[in-house]
Amino acid sequence: MTAYILRRIIYAMPILLGVNILTFVLFFVVNSPDDMARMNLGMKRVTPAAVENWKHERGYDLPLLFNESATGTGRITETIFFQKSLKLFRFDFGSSDSGRDIGYDISQRMWPSLAIAVPVLLVGLLLNITFALLIAFFRATYIDFWGVVLCVILMSISGLFYIIGGQYLVSKLLHLVPISGYDTGLGSVKFLILPVIIGVIGGIGAGTRWYRTLFLEEINKDYVRTARAKGLSETVVLFRHVLKNAMIPILTGVVVVLPLLFMGSLITESFFGIPGLGSYTIDAINSQDFAIVRSMVFLGSVLYILGLLLTDISYTLVDPRVRLS
Repeated sequence: MTAYILRRIIYAMPILLGVNILTFVLFFVVNSPDDMARMNLGMKRVTPAAVENWKHERGYDLPLLFNESATGTGRITETIFFQKSLKLFRFDFGSSDSGRDIGYDISQRMWPSLAIAVPVLLVGLLLNITFALLIAFFRATYIDFWGVVLCVILMSISGLFYIIGGQYLVSKLLHLVPISGYDTGLGSVKFLILPVIIGVIGGIGAGTRWYRTLFLEEINKDYVRTARAKGLSETVVLFRHVLKNAMIPILTGVVVVLPLLFMGSLITESFFGIPGLGSYTIDAINSQDFAIVRSMVFLGSVLYILGLLLTDISYTLVDPRVRLS
Protein backbone atom coordinates (compact mmCIF):
# COMPACT_ATOMS: atom_id res chain seq x y z
CA MET A 1 0.00 0.00 0.00
CA THR A 2 2.76 2.46 0.95
CA ALA A 3 4.73 1.69 -2.21
CA TYR A 4 1.59 2.19 -4.30
CA ILE A 5 0.87 5.59 -2.75
CA LEU A 6 4.46 6.76 -3.23
CA ARG A 7 4.41 5.59 -6.84
CA ARG A 8 1.20 7.48 -7.55
CA ILE A 9 2.63 10.64 -5.96
CA ILE A 10 5.72 10.38 -8.16
CA TYR A 11 3.53 9.89 -11.24
CA ALA A 12 1.55 12.99 -10.29
CA MET A 13 4.58 15.30 -10.40
CA PRO A 14 4.92 15.40 -14.23
CA ILE A 15 1.16 15.93 -14.52
CA LEU A 16 1.25 18.88 -12.13
CA LEU A 17 4.27 20.32 -13.91
CA GLY A 18 2.51 20.00 -17.27
CA VAL A 19 -0.63 21.70 -15.93
CA ASN A 20 1.53 24.45 -14.48
CA ILE A 21 3.33 25.08 -17.76
CA LEU A 22 0.10 24.96 -19.79
CA THR A 23 -1.62 27.45 -17.46
CA PHE A 24 1.41 29.74 -17.61
CA VAL A 25 1.62 29.67 -21.40
CA LEU A 26 -2.10 30.15 -21.99
CA PHE A 27 -2.29 33.09 -19.60
CA PHE A 28 0.66 34.95 -21.06
CA VAL A 29 -0.45 34.29 -24.64
CA VAL A 30 -3.56 36.35 -23.83
CA ASN A 31 -1.98 38.87 -21.43
CA SER A 32 1.52 40.26 -21.44
CA PRO A 33 3.04 41.70 -18.25
CA ASP A 34 2.50 45.16 -19.74
CA ASP A 35 -1.21 44.44 -20.14
CA MET A 36 -1.40 43.23 -16.55
CA ALA A 37 0.31 46.40 -15.33
CA ARG A 38 -2.08 48.66 -17.24
CA MET A 39 -5.08 46.68 -15.98
CA ASN A 40 -4.02 47.18 -12.37
CA LEU A 41 -2.87 50.78 -12.75
CA GLY A 42 -5.75 51.94 -14.92
CA MET A 43 -5.91 51.89 -18.70
CA LYS A 44 -5.78 55.68 -19.12
CA ARG A 45 -2.82 58.00 -18.55
CA VAL A 46 -0.39 55.30 -17.45
CA THR A 47 3.21 56.27 -18.06
CA PRO A 48 5.78 53.73 -19.26
CA ALA A 49 7.76 54.39 -16.09
CA ALA A 50 4.76 53.44 -13.94
CA VAL A 51 4.31 50.24 -15.94
CA GLU A 52 7.97 49.28 -15.53
CA ASN A 53 7.86 50.07 -11.82
CA TRP A 54 4.77 47.87 -11.32
CA LYS A 55 6.41 45.01 -13.18
CA HIS A 56 9.64 45.36 -11.21
CA GLU A 57 7.88 45.36 -7.84
CA ARG A 58 6.07 42.11 -8.66
CA GLY A 59 8.85 40.35 -10.57
CA TYR A 60 7.21 40.55 -13.98
CA ASP A 61 10.14 42.39 -15.53
CA LEU A 62 12.00 39.08 -16.00
CA PRO A 63 11.82 36.89 -19.15
CA LEU A 64 8.98 34.39 -19.21
CA LEU A 65 10.67 30.98 -19.59
CA PHE A 66 14.31 31.51 -20.56
CA ASN A 67 16.71 34.31 -19.62
CA GLU A 68 19.31 34.68 -22.38
CA SER A 69 21.12 37.49 -20.58
CA ALA A 70 21.86 35.32 -17.52
CA THR A 71 24.54 32.66 -17.18
CA GLY A 72 24.47 29.07 -15.95
CA THR A 73 21.37 28.03 -14.03
CA GLY A 74 20.31 31.67 -13.91
CA ARG A 75 18.94 31.25 -17.43
CA ILE A 76 16.22 29.07 -15.89
CA THR A 77 15.92 30.41 -12.35
CA GLU A 78 15.83 34.10 -13.27
CA THR A 79 12.53 33.81 -15.11
CA ILE A 80 8.91 34.53 -14.27
CA PHE A 81 7.97 30.86 -14.59
CA PHE A 82 10.59 29.61 -12.14
CA GLN A 83 10.03 32.32 -9.52
CA LYS A 84 6.24 32.48 -9.82
CA SER A 85 5.03 29.00 -10.72
CA LEU A 86 7.47 26.34 -9.49
CA LYS A 87 7.22 27.47 -5.87
CA LEU A 88 3.65 26.22 -5.90
CA PHE A 89 5.07 22.70 -5.45
CA ARG A 90 5.99 23.85 -1.93
CA PHE A 91 2.41 25.15 -1.56
CA ASP A 92 3.85 28.64 -1.38
CA PHE A 93 1.08 30.61 -3.09
CA GLY A 94 2.76 33.96 -2.52
CA SER A 95 0.92 37.25 -2.97
CA SER A 96 -1.62 38.29 -5.55
CA ASP A 97 -0.86 41.04 -8.03
CA SER A 98 -2.90 43.36 -5.82
CA GLY A 99 -0.66 42.53 -2.83
CA ARG A 100 -2.94 40.18 -0.84
CA ASP A 101 -1.71 36.94 0.73
CA ILE A 102 -3.22 34.19 -1.44
CA GLY A 103 -2.72 31.46 1.18
CA TYR A 104 -4.65 33.50 3.74
CA ASP A 105 -7.44 34.23 1.27
CA ILE A 106 -7.78 30.52 0.47
CA SER A 107 -7.93 29.60 4.15
CA GLN A 108 -10.72 32.11 4.69
CA ARG A 109 -12.73 31.53 1.53
CA MET A 110 -12.74 27.73 1.65
CA TRP A 111 -15.30 27.70 4.47
CA PRO A 112 -18.14 29.42 2.57
CA SER A 113 -17.46 27.07 -0.34
CA LEU A 114 -17.63 24.03 1.95
CA ALA A 115 -20.78 25.39 3.61
CA ILE A 116 -22.54 25.08 0.24
CA ALA A 117 -20.78 22.07 -1.28
CA VAL A 118 -21.00 19.64 1.67
CA PRO A 119 -24.80 19.89 2.21
CA VAL A 120 -25.37 19.70 -1.56
CA LEU A 121 -23.25 16.54 -1.75
CA LEU A 122 -24.80 14.78 1.26
CA VAL A 123 -28.45 15.70 0.66
CA GLY A 124 -28.09 15.16 -3.09
CA LEU A 125 -26.50 11.74 -2.57
CA LEU A 126 -29.29 10.66 -0.22
CA LEU A 127 -32.08 11.85 -2.52
CA ASN A 128 -30.49 10.53 -5.72
CA ILE A 129 -29.95 7.04 -4.31
CA THR A 130 -33.45 6.97 -2.77
CA PHE A 131 -35.16 8.04 -6.01
CA ALA A 132 -33.01 5.66 -8.07
CA LEU A 133 -33.89 2.71 -5.81
CA LEU A 134 -37.56 3.67 -6.01
CA ILE A 135 -37.48 3.77 -9.81
CA ALA A 136 -35.56 0.49 -9.92
CA PHE A 137 -38.11 -1.09 -7.58
CA PHE A 138 -40.92 -0.14 -9.99
CA ARG A 139 -38.88 -0.92 -13.12
CA ALA A 140 -40.76 -1.48 -16.38
CA THR A 141 -43.80 0.38 -15.01
CA TYR A 142 -45.26 3.84 -15.55
CA ILE A 143 -43.39 5.06 -12.47
CA ASP A 144 -40.11 3.99 -14.06
CA PHE A 145 -41.01 5.54 -17.42
CA TRP A 146 -42.16 8.91 -16.11
CA GLY A 147 -39.37 8.99 -13.56
CA VAL A 148 -36.80 8.72 -16.35
CA VAL A 149 -38.66 11.35 -18.40
CA LEU A 150 -38.60 13.73 -15.43
CA CYS A 151 -34.88 13.11 -14.94
CA VAL A 152 -34.16 13.89 -18.60
CA ILE A 153 -36.18 17.12 -18.32
CA LEU A 154 -34.28 18.15 -15.18
CA MET A 155 -30.97 17.36 -16.90
CA SER A 156 -31.92 19.45 -19.94
CA ILE A 157 -32.57 22.63 -17.96
CA SER A 158 -29.60 24.98 -17.57
CA GLY A 159 -28.23 25.55 -14.10
CA LEU A 160 -28.64 29.29 -14.65
CA PHE A 161 -32.40 28.78 -14.97
CA TYR A 162 -32.53 27.15 -11.54
CA ILE A 163 -30.50 29.98 -10.02
CA ILE A 164 -32.36 32.88 -11.63
CA GLY A 165 -35.76 31.21 -11.23
CA GLY A 166 -35.06 30.36 -7.59
CA GLN A 167 -33.93 33.88 -6.79
CA TYR A 168 -37.00 35.36 -8.47
CA LEU A 169 -39.54 32.99 -6.91
CA VAL A 170 -38.16 32.36 -3.43
CA SER A 171 -36.40 35.66 -2.76
CA LYS A 172 -38.12 38.35 -4.81
CA LEU A 173 -41.74 37.13 -4.77
CA LEU A 174 -42.00 35.13 -1.54
CA HIS A 175 -39.27 37.00 0.39
CA LEU A 176 -38.32 33.81 2.26
CA VAL A 177 -34.54 34.24 2.08
CA PRO A 178 -32.13 36.98 0.91
CA ILE A 179 -31.50 37.03 -2.81
CA SER A 180 -27.71 37.21 -2.31
CA GLY A 181 -25.02 38.05 0.23
CA TYR A 182 -23.25 36.35 3.08
CA ASP A 183 -22.71 36.63 6.82
CA THR A 184 -20.50 34.97 9.43
CA GLY A 185 -21.54 32.38 11.99
CA LEU A 186 -25.17 31.29 12.22
CA GLY A 187 -26.15 34.40 10.29
CA SER A 188 -24.89 32.70 7.14
CA VAL A 189 -27.60 30.00 7.24
CA LYS A 190 -30.28 32.21 5.68
CA PHE A 191 -27.91 33.00 2.79
CA LEU A 192 -27.02 29.34 2.20
CA ILE A 193 -30.50 27.76 2.16
CA LEU A 194 -31.39 28.77 -1.40
CA PRO A 195 -27.99 27.92 -3.00
CA VAL A 196 -28.07 24.48 -1.35
CA ILE A 197 -31.63 23.76 -2.48
CA ILE A 198 -30.86 24.85 -6.03
CA GLY A 199 -27.64 22.79 -6.04
CA VAL A 200 -29.56 19.68 -4.94
CA ILE A 201 -32.41 20.16 -7.43
CA GLY A 202 -30.00 20.85 -10.27
CA GLY A 203 -28.22 17.53 -9.70
CA ILE A 204 -31.21 15.24 -9.13
CA GLY A 205 -31.80 14.46 -12.81
CA ALA A 206 -28.29 13.32 -13.72
CA GLY A 207 -27.64 11.68 -10.34
CA THR A 208 -30.85 9.64 -10.28
CA ARG A 209 -30.39 8.41 -13.84
CA TRP A 210 -26.81 7.34 -13.16
CA TYR A 211 -27.65 5.47 -9.95
CA ARG A 212 -30.69 3.89 -11.61
CA THR A 213 -28.42 2.50 -14.34
CA LEU A 214 -26.08 1.05 -11.70
CA PHE A 215 -28.91 -0.59 -9.78
CA LEU A 216 -30.55 -2.05 -12.90
CA GLU A 217 -27.22 -3.54 -13.94
CA GLU A 218 -26.85 -5.21 -10.55
CA ILE A 219 -30.47 -6.44 -10.51
CA ASN A 220 -29.85 -8.63 -13.57
CA LYS A 221 -26.90 -10.48 -12.04
CA ASP A 222 -26.93 -14.07 -10.82
CA TYR A 223 -26.61 -13.34 -7.10
CA VAL A 224 -29.83 -11.30 -7.20
CA ARG A 225 -31.74 -14.15 -8.83
CA THR A 226 -30.32 -16.48 -6.19
CA ALA A 227 -31.49 -14.14 -3.41
CA ARG A 228 -34.97 -14.05 -4.89
CA ALA A 229 -35.01 -17.83 -5.23
CA LYS A 230 -34.32 -18.09 -1.49
CA GLY A 231 -37.53 -16.19 -0.85
CA LEU A 232 -36.13 -12.75 0.03
CA SER A 233 -38.44 -9.83 -0.60
CA GLU A 234 -37.68 -7.31 -3.34
CA THR A 235 -37.06 -4.60 -0.73
CA VAL A 236 -34.46 -6.72 1.07
CA VAL A 237 -32.83 -7.62 -2.24
CA LEU A 238 -32.54 -3.98 -3.26
CA PHE A 239 -31.30 -2.51 0.02
CA ARG A 240 -29.21 -5.37 1.37
CA HIS A 241 -27.69 -6.81 -1.78
CA VAL A 242 -28.03 -4.50 -4.80
CA LEU A 243 -27.14 -1.30 -2.95
CA LYS A 244 -24.16 -2.93 -1.24
CA ASN A 245 -22.71 -4.32 -4.45
CA ALA A 246 -23.20 -1.04 -6.29
CA MET A 247 -21.07 0.80 -3.74
CA ILE A 248 -17.86 0.74 -5.80
CA PRO A 249 -19.09 3.00 -8.65
CA ILE A 250 -21.02 5.11 -6.13
CA LEU A 251 -17.90 5.46 -4.01
CA THR A 252 -15.88 6.38 -7.09
CA GLY A 253 -18.12 9.35 -7.84
CA VAL A 254 -18.26 10.52 -4.23
CA VAL A 255 -14.56 10.22 -3.36
CA VAL A 256 -13.42 11.96 -6.55
CA VAL A 257 -15.69 14.90 -5.74
CA LEU A 258 -14.63 15.22 -2.08
CA PRO A 259 -11.31 17.07 -2.61
CA LEU A 260 -12.90 19.34 -5.20
CA LEU A 261 -15.45 20.56 -2.66
CA PHE A 262 -12.84 23.07 -1.52
CA MET A 263 -12.80 24.73 -4.93
CA GLY A 264 -16.38 25.94 -4.70
CA SER A 265 -18.88 26.60 -7.48
CA LEU A 266 -17.97 29.37 -9.91
CA ILE A 267 -21.51 30.15 -11.07
CA THR A 268 -23.41 29.64 -7.80
CA GLU A 269 -21.05 31.72 -5.68
CA SER A 270 -20.94 34.51 -8.24
CA PHE A 271 -24.74 34.78 -8.55
CA PHE A 272 -25.38 34.57 -4.81
CA GLY A 273 -22.49 36.77 -3.72
CA ILE A 274 -20.89 34.01 -1.63
CA PRO A 275 -17.23 34.89 -0.82
CA GLY A 276 -15.92 31.41 -1.59
CA LEU A 277 -13.12 30.07 -3.75
CA GLY A 278 -15.33 29.93 -6.83
CA SER A 279 -16.09 33.65 -6.81
CA TYR A 280 -12.44 34.24 -5.83
CA THR A 281 -11.33 32.56 -9.05
CA ILE A 282 -13.86 34.41 -11.20
CA ASP A 283 -12.78 37.77 -9.75
CA ALA A 284 -9.13 36.90 -10.43
CA ILE A 285 -9.89 36.05 -14.07
CA ASN A 286 -11.82 39.28 -14.54
CA SER A 287 -9.01 41.35 -13.03
CA GLN A 288 -6.33 39.32 -14.88
CA ASP A 289 -4.60 38.43 -11.61
CA PHE A 290 -2.30 35.66 -12.79
CA ALA A 291 -0.98 34.92 -9.31
CA ILE A 292 -4.43 33.84 -8.08
CA VAL A 293 -5.36 32.03 -11.30
CA ARG A 294 -2.25 29.86 -11.31
CA SER A 295 -2.65 29.10 -7.60
CA MET A 296 -6.26 27.99 -8.00
CA VAL A 297 -5.54 25.88 -11.08
CA PHE A 298 -2.62 24.20 -9.30
CA LEU A 299 -4.69 23.60 -6.16
CA GLY A 300 -7.52 22.14 -8.22
CA SER A 301 -5.10 19.76 -9.98
CA VAL A 302 -3.61 18.59 -6.67
CA LEU A 303 -7.05 17.98 -5.18
CA TYR A 304 -8.23 16.08 -8.26
CA ILE A 305 -5.19 13.79 -8.19
CA LEU A 306 -5.73 13.30 -4.46
CA GLY A 307 -9.33 12.32 -5.19
CA LEU A 308 -8.23 9.66 -7.67
CA LEU A 309 -5.76 8.28 -5.13
CA LEU A 310 -8.42 8.16 -2.41
CA THR A 311 -10.73 6.37 -4.85
CA ASP A 312 -8.20 3.61 -5.47
CA ILE A 313 -7.56 3.20 -1.75
CA SER A 314 -11.27 3.16 -0.91
CA TYR A 315 -11.81 0.24 -3.30
CA THR A 316 -9.97 -1.99 -0.86
CA LEU A 317 -12.47 -1.06 1.87
CA VAL A 318 -15.62 -2.05 -0.02
CA ASP A 319 -14.26 -4.89 -2.17
CA PRO A 320 -11.85 -7.37 -0.51
CA ARG A 321 -10.93 -8.72 -3.96
CA VAL A 322 -9.07 -5.47 -4.74
CA ARG A 323 -5.52 -5.26 -3.44
CA LEU A 324 -3.07 -2.43 -4.07
CA SER A 325 0.62 -3.22 -4.31
